[in-house]
Amino acid sequence: MNSQANAMNGTALGAQGVAPAIVAAMRPLYWSLRREFWENRWIYLAPLASAAVFLIGFVISAGHIPAKMRGLTGLSAIEQRDAIAQPYDMAAGFLMAIGMLVAGFYSLSALQGERRDRSILFWKSMPLSDRTVVLAKAVIPIFLVQLITVAVTVVLQCLMLLVNSAVLAGSGQSVAMLWRVMVPFQMWLMLFYHLMTVHSLWHAPFYGWMLLVSSWARRAAFLWAALPVVAIFALEKLLFHTTHFIDFLGYHLSGDPGVVFVRDFPTDPMTQLSPLHFLISPELWIGLAFTALCVAGAVRLRRQQGPL
Repeated sequence: MNSQANAMNGTALGAQGVAPAIVAAMRPLYWSLRREFWENRWIYLAPLASAAVFLIGFVISAGHIPAKMRGLTGLSAIEQRDAIAQPYDMAAGFLMAIGMLVAGFYSLSALQGERRDRSILFWKSMPLSDRTVVLAKAVIPIFLVQLITVAVTVVLQCLMLLVNSAVLAGSGQSVAMLWRVMVPFQMWLMLFYHLMTVHSLWHAPFYGWMLLVSSWARRAAFLWAALPVVAIFALEKLLFHTTHFIDFLGYHLSGDPGVVFVRDFPTDPMTQLSPLHFLISPELWIGLAFTALCVAGAVRLRRQQGPL
């Protein structure tokens, strides 16, 4: 009995010690992420400013909403949904494009910038490993930029729904059709799924490659990142008269709907999502393995590189 009690106490103490150890191990990564947001506020200011511009344009054009809604009464449910959701889909697509630009520019400048402004000397004097710093810089474009895009898009679409409802109510029309067609929870679930699959995991190899180039290039990181792609494309075209490499990159950049969804971009998002099909896709895991190699290479290069 005593041995069993001691074993149980040891297990409990061990379990209690695991959590603080994990927290202590994650604290440097947490503060590294906060540092990135302090030094690169444009990561969230650019999507916010873009959303504000889009909202201003939507408000200016809001006077046409009542006439547009009256013209939808004789259409099918799918046609009504497409017409009503068009500005909301445009808002989401616009902010997704802004998010991709933000993530790309950040990845290309993340490790080169700290060598250019010589801040790498200060940060290397801190008790932070190169692995922690590079992992924090990889998390920003792969995950956090996508989460910021989701949050900003949700707020923007909420404001658009309020403007839509106010204009319709002010013109004496019912808002029933608007809220029957637009189901915010489904729309936002679809947005979150798309960003976390395509823009995060599916595009991770691109961000990993740009981080690797940023850790090596002395200047013109964009040109050094694009040069191997152009060279391989040109050689393949000249030698074999094929375009398999550029087609493969385009396939990954566009995000194959057949992998992410059951079919093309779905009208009913709740029935067409296919996370299991996405997670078992060999292309996904090959891309993530390539991303891991690029991040490991960036860690090694940062350890060796000094200020420019």
